[in-house]
Amino acid sequence: MTNNIDHDRLFKELISTFFVEFIELFFPQLMDYLDRDSITFLDKEVFTDVTEGERHESDLVAQVKFRGKESFFLIHVEAQESSRKWFNRRMFTYFARFHEKFVLPIYPIVIFSYSKPKREAISQYVVDFPDLKVLEFNYQVVQLNRLNWRDFLNQPNPVASALMARMNIAEKERAKVKAECLRLLITLKLNPAKMQLISGFIDTYLNLNPVEERQFQEEISTFSQPVQEGVMQITTSWMRQGIEQGIEQGIEQGIEQGIEREKTLILRQLKRKLGEINPSLETKIMQLSIDDVEVLGEALFDFSTVEDLINWLNTLITL
Repeated sequence: MTNNIDHDRLFKELISTFFVEFIELFFPQLMDYLDRDSITFLDKEVFTDVTEGERHESDLVAQVKFRGKESFFLIHVEAQESSRKWFNRRMFTYFARFHEKFVLPIYPIVIFSYSKPKREAISQYVVDFPDLKVLEFNYQVVQLNRLNWRDFLNQPNPVASALMARMNIAEKERAKVKAECLRLLITLKLNPAKMQLISGFIDTYLNLNPVEERQFQEEISTFSQPVQEGVMQITTSWMRQGIEQGIEQGIEQGIEQGIEREKTLILRQLKRKLGEINPSLETKIMQLSIDDVEVLGEALFDFSTVEDLINWLNTLITL
């Protein structure tokens, strides 16, 4: 499902946008001596691995000040979507070259986002002999598949709302986790651009099948009305994006499927709120334009009876 995902771009956008929040969530001890107003992101470095004949780019390097001092250090964050042999050696190579170039202390961090294996990832690189330890290089690890998403449910942190989607999730929990990610996101009250970044991250990694979509709707129906409305607006924007992408690509079938999916979603919301709906009303709703369907998706939260729905549909006819 995630084979065509640009993991590097998604994680770099997330962490660079919410860098302080990422540090606060996973490494709060760093905040004790980091000047949060001094963060500057450096250009990515390109390294050639002589042993493997590959070129590698560093993901994210931030230069920051020690709080209350004029001296600086680097925080290097590397996002790794697969388990690779000798990755620890590559991390040391990054460290050595950064240290050589900038002559600054470096705090190295790796985010492992793969699903398998679930064994604990290596977090050091060692060179030693029976009589001498030449090198012991350590780095911090955030291994998402060993973290329980439930532990982050009540963290008022945008990075938590995004990364819960890549934590240790049972297949039967996917719909619930997606709903909880969005519930947490709504409570954070971020600006629209940041909301879109995180909601897109969540939808990318928790792309639900039709059965899971129904479970997802059941989950969000248990939320408070303001949160339901917020989640509905996000899912509606996903539908709109899918339709626009279909238009750009000239894929008529994809456009029709996106519109059909949104109408079906609205119908399920109406039935959950008002009870059974006359088939003739269902037909009218399925015949609405996509713009009217989006307006209905917001209006339905004010409906108390089927009569409210009928009156709303009648206003469209009289316009």
